[in-house]
Amino acid sequence: KHPKDSEFPVDSRVNPYLSQVKGQAAQAAKASGFRLTSSLKAHELPVSCLALHPRKQILVTASDDRLWKMWGIPNREIIMTGEGHADWLSGCCFHPDGGQLATTSGDTAVKVWDFSRGECVLTLEGHARAAWGCSFHTCGDFVASCSLDNTSKVWDLRSERCRCTLRGHVDSVNSVVFLPFSNTLLTSSADKTLSLWDARTGLCAQTFYGHLHSCNHAAFNLTGDTVVSCDSYGVVKLWDVRKVAAMLSIDAGPHPGNQTAFSPSGRTVAVASNDGSVKLLDLASSQVTSLVGHEDAVQSVVFSHRGEYLFSGGSDGTVHFWS
Repeated sequence: KHPKDSEFPVDSRVNPYLSQVKGQAAQAAKASGFRLTSSLKAHELPVSCLALHPRKQILVTASDDRLWKMWGIPNREIIMTGEGHADWLSGCCFHPDGGQLATTSGDTAVKVWDFSRGECVLTLEGHARAAWGCSFHTCGDFVASCSLDNTSKVWDLRSERCRCTLRGHVDSVNSVVFLPFSNTLLTSSADKTLSLWDARTGLCAQTFYGHLHSCNHAAFNLTGDTVVSCDSYGVVKLWDVRKVAAMLSIDAGPHPGNQTAFSPSGRTVAVASNDGSVKLLDLASSQVTSLVGHEDAVQSVVFSHRGEYLFSGGSDGTVHFWS
């Protein structure tokens, strides 16, 4: 143990989103109702990841051009640019207090940027190959990353070291995310599985089997009882976390699904598709609608906090705003 190590919070905290979701279910937007309202040419090279500020109207874009950019929305004015990675950016995630950003890159490093100082304040090195994505713990003291080296890592921001390495996947770990208000991590892997892990011990608690192809991304709904995942043939699966079982499988292929996101109400899933569209899945009816507008593969999708907007980032370097 390191003298500066942070303590993991007790895992019995109540998820404050629970009450929120009940209210949102009543005013959930219809999946078929989204229309393209504006576009932003954010980068010259592909946009690999989008992240939304936890409280402010601010969107971050990360790109293959090695830069991340912060934008005010909906006016689309640029606020800040971050430069320092030696290769393409693959993932980005806001600190829960909104004052910092974590980024992952093909250069294997995880960087933490401080907005008030306008610079990178921490570089975490330990992955053997490209890092694909990152996720902050709700307490803000830990950030998890996943990599092409078949592992995920949990980093302690105070002691600035890797607290544990999650080993168990036998191929690239393509996404990692903390369950809100818990010490549980969800990973998706090219070995066709998803896994739940205890970030305190680094041990695998559950594995979800059912995808027949590389799993590209997985995400929780706000209440944390359901997981959505997408694979390299466009198949989208919904999983019951308590039963560790698939509840629904929808073929939105044949093109790969690159990223998934639940709407705040939990009734709609957006999938960033390699065919240049955003697939919207209405979970009640299992119907799929396509939002067409990008000129190349869509890499990232994120809903606004109240679900009235959807943002998509693509290999064409643009971000589309749907409402």
